[in-house]
Amino acid sequence: MEKLDIMKHDKSIALIFGILTLAIILALTNTEFLKWAFARHQNLLSWYVRPLFLVPFCYFAYKKSWAGISIIIFLLATSMFWFPAPAVVGPQEAQFLEMELDYLTGEWGFAKILVALLVPLSFIVLGAAFWKRNILMGLAVIVLIAVAKMIWGVVFGGESGTSIFAPAIVGLVICAVLIYLGFKKPLQKKKSSP
Repeated sequence: MEKLDIMKHDKSIALIFGILTLAIILALTNTEFLKWAFARHQNLLSWYVRPLFLVPFCYFAYKKSWAGISIIIFLLATSMFWFPAPAVVGPQEAQFLEMELDYLTGEWGFAKILVALLVPLSFIVLGAAFWKRNILMGLAVIVLIAVAKMIWGVVFGGESGTSIFAPAIVGLVICAVLIYLGFKKPLQKKKSSP
């Protein structure tokens, strides 16, 4: 039996998961589906899990795997509704998610589109950093993503925006530590090479 060569099908797999991700994004434009997803997104597990996807994203960018990157983006896009809706939601979290839902379903002007474009742009820069094996730049981008998310939360959510601080900081620390440990050898090899 011939061994399946994933890299041979890398771009085809990436295209399939890219289309699936677009389908999820389009599905989220349906008000009923969006409300269903946001009911589940109130589960704090989804808040803590989402930043952790940056670790395999960075790994697949480092390995130059379009399929891996695309699969991780798909998983990230769907992870907001993996967990059941919680029985009880803290008032700050509920207020923040209500603001986020209103923000997404409200009128979209030029400024809001520019802010929204920062999300794919940050992933492109993060992927490029690891693709080019610039681990320190990649870590800097991860810090900027976490800080930008917290700033966005406070600017648009006020006091309720602070509810995302703990998941963002915990995710940042875990990602930074795992990436540092995972790429420690490549960093050491880079320093020791003439």
